[in-house]
Amino acid sequence: MANGDYTAPVADYAFLLKEVFGTDIVARSTEGAMTADDMLDAIEAGGEMASEVFAPLDRNGDVQGAKLVDGNVQTPDGFKEAYATYVEAGWVSAGSPESAGGDGLPSSVQGALSEFWSAANSAFSLAAGLSAGAINSINTYGSQEIKETYLPKLVSGEWTGTMNLTEPQAGTDLGAITTIARDNGDGSYSISGQKIFITWGDHDVAENIIHLVLARTEGAPEGHRGLSLFVAPKFLLNADGTPGERNNIVTVSLEDKLGIHGSPTAQLQYENATGYLVGELHQGLQGMFVMMNDSRINIGIQGLGIADRAYQRAAEYAAFRVQGPVIGRDAGATIGEHPDVRRLLLSMSSSIHAMRAFSVLVGDMRDRAAEGDNQAIMEFFVPLLKSWATEESVRIASDAIQVHGGMGFIEETGAAQHYRDARITPIYEGTTAIQSNDLVGRKILRDNGKTLQQVLGMVQEQVTALQGIDNPVAQRTAERLGRALGSAVAASQALAGFAQNPRDAFAVSVPLQRLLSLVMGGWMHALIIQATLAHETLTELDEQRLLEADFFGAHHLSEVHSLREIVENGEIV
Repeated sequence: MANGDYTAPVADYAFLLKEVFGTDIVARSTEGAMTADDMLDAIEAGGEMASEVFAPLDRNGDVQGAKLVDGNVQTPDGFKEAYATYVEAGWVSAGSPESAGGDGLPSSVQGALSEFWSAANSAFSLAAGLSAGAINSINTYGSQEIKETYLPKLVSGEWTGTMNLTEPQAGTDLGAITTIARDNGDGSYSISGQKIFITWGDHDVAENIIHLVLARTEGAPEGHRGLSLFVAPKFLLNADGTPGERNNIVTVSLEDKLGIHGSPTAQLQYENATGYLVGELHQGLQGMFVMMNDSRINIGIQGLGIADRAYQRAAEYAAFRVQGPVIGRDAGATIGEHPDVRRLLLSMSSSIHAMRAFSVLVGDMRDRAAEGDNQAIMEFFVPLLKSWATEESVRIASDAIQVHGGMGFIEETGAAQHYRDARITPIYEGTTAIQSNDLVGRKILRDNGKTLQQVLGMVQEQVTALQGIDNPVAQRTAERLGRALGSAVAASQALAGFAQNPRDAFAVSVPLQRLLSLVMGGWMHALIIQATLAHETLTELDEQRLLEADFFGAHHLSEVHSLREIVENGEIV
């Protein structure tokens, strides 16, 4: 796979959208306006674009990288043309909400496409992901004038969007932001300050860049409450809405990064740059959190995509590489038959399929957020998806190098790039600990564990369903998942007991988050087992699904019990 080949898992998404959750979830979420079969053509087309247009540029993007030349950013060869192809195919519009002028593809389908883009070329895919967040923020909080000015070009893909939060002295502590926005008295503001780590903060693939900027107005309250959200275009607009003179936003430098070299990560200096208020004064975090929530889901799916790309490369290498005699196999067997290599590959694939199913569930809950408690459950799932998929992407990319042996450490094989690209994902949009603090503080303790108990109840229903299926894998999974649920309940009770010393709760929030993520993985495999066994005749693919479910239960779900012990002990200094 050193040639950059990538195969999009189209068939797996067809199975997930149509069967795994007991119904056609696309038809359910759109009230019959669309079906999963209707979406398959789009999913297949997206997979083809990912494999044929984006994947071949991945290696060059890593080697060549984005460059700052005479104050202007140049993306790697081929990126500009690939973005034009992406826009001409209508993919930005397809994923944008109808209320913003887009086609409104269901989130469950958008997630599939997002995985394809990320797997094929994670550095390139970040541009589209940020634009989607900017569209949703402006569409939710922007005035009618702001919407009419910026949404049409963002939705068409002719312009891209960014998120400008971080400053040198203010990483995750947004309350420490010092960028100032002074009211010009004519509906505009003059913004001054420096923003760092701005993904796709400057580039040459689109004619304009629309920055969403958190800043503090003069006399604003201290901390988070004093922040407002502004839109500041790279090029100010002429009276006819076309890009005109350049705004006073200077690209100071591009970050020299461990990975995702093709993605220009910029330091931007605002020098009395012109911006316009989005939403209410001092309510900037509301608009920015719309974008951040989108980004957390997208980054989780990015981790999933990188993991699958690394796995595909490792599986292909293992299928043809011959190295030494293989226990229990004839001479000439490939390394894929070595017991530990087989273990590594099953570890990767079983986790990937669990995470993919969970990402589809999150998208489905998002599509049906207005129904019952779905909004609260979806928000509960976000830190799990983001942390689980991104941490696993690093592990899986590392294991993929291990499968290659010494050749994996050599850049020529391409395996090392996935490891380097994956490493940022557990940091992006809030580190794993920030996700777990959100999970414990806002999603569990704040409502006294109500949503958590609802989720665990949903898992228990699936355990009961598997118990009624006469199949050894179903029976083993039901037993394992049932015991894991018991550990999850015990861990949640321990967390509740830390009320008098919250430090204990937050000291074990990351282990608890992983514990719950693994339970979600067991749940997803339980659903996959039930859907698979509903087939009259099991195919080779069906047998592989059952094998992966069995493996996940034995090798990954079993970790829940040790994590329970960690959580129960709280802080140990």
